Amino acid sequence: MRTVPVTRRGLLAGAALAVTPSLALAGPRYDAVLKRADDPRRFSTPTFAKLSEAVAAAPADGTRPFQILVTRGLWDEQVVIDKPFVHLIGEDRKGSVISHLAASGLTAPDGKRWGTFRTPTLFVRAPDFVARSLTIQNTFDGLAEMSKPGGLHSHDGAGPQAVALMLDKGSDRARLTEVDILGYQDTLFPDAGRSLFERCLIAGSYDFIFGAGRAWFEQCEIRSRPRPVDPVDGYIVAPSTPIEQPFGFVFHRCRLTADPGVKRHSVYLGRPWRPSGVFPDGRYGDPRFVGATAYLDCWMDDHIAPEGWTEMWYTGRDGNPRTMLQPESVRFSQFAAHGPGAAALGRGRWLSRGEARAYRVDTVLSGWR
Repeated sequence: MRTVPVTRRGLLAGAALAVTPSLALAGPRYDAVLKRADDPRRFSTPTFAKLSEAVAAAPADGTRPFQILVTRGLWDEQVVIDKPFVHLIGEDRKGSVISHLAASGLTAPDGKRWGTFRTPTLFVRAPDFVARSLTIQNTFDGLAEMSKPGGLHSHDGAGPQAVALMLDKGSDRARLTEVDILGYQDTLFPDAGRSLFERCLIAGSYDFIFGAGRAWFEQCEIRSRPRPVDPVDGYIVAPSTPIEQPFGFVFHRCRLTADPGVKRHSVYLGRPWRPSGVFPDGRYGDPRFVGATAYLDCWMDDHIAPEGWTEMWYTGRDGNPRTMLQPESVRFSQFAAHGPGAAALGRGRWLSRGEARAYRVDTVLSGWR
């Protein structure tokens, strides 16, 4: 990883970005412990060998945090969080690892291809989820797969898409603090509700933060991974924000970094994803999806392309599957970008200071109580 200087104080810092006390994490009291069989320690609370079993022990209609201690270990399982107020507290950010391997083009246990939306290691389908000080990863090796003859490629609908975390329908007020979210293509999928990411590491290559939700990223590291099989190493975001939703993804005081091997000027800040819908006159890209993303006071290394943003294809109303949606037709913007990759950014809208001040955590995540 490249060395990155400490980010200067954000121009929008202060009261405007103070997280309200109502978003505070609960204290260190555990209701369940995820524990390996060879761990000799004894705990006064119930222990479980699988995360799914610990989640199942949470009340279905909980109104207070149900805190699960995730001890050190590799917890290999695909898990659905379908209970409210489930809190996962890691014993060690790097050593408490929730992991699974699934990719869109691989065969699932049911004999069918996984498809992108079945691949997440962790699905969140209930409100008030919290994760802190742990790692969530999809271990599918996208780079190795695409580098071999006949491997899965992203232009194939059943390709190397492999999600680590999905905030699915039912998720709201999800908060992740000091969590590593690791994958390759389609790593993080905040597709529903409001979410807050604080001091997290999110790593991937193509469209590795995507979806329709409202998400605030505060002082996170957004790390691009190499993709030598293609001339473009990647795209950071692919938002599908509904037009009636005023905000999509907002990155504040984040660091955009790159792994060794990522080429200079080879990664775009994002491209607009327009999913298809079914209408009386056919199936085509739904015009109500008009992606929204803003980078505010972010440090950018020189892997960022000078254009900043780029286009993305969708199925047009005329049936053309390569209709292009341009950055100027959606809501892409930046303010006070700095670092080696932030000199020009030829596309996307530059916000004035006054416009940038409208982006506050309590505004973007409006209604969070």
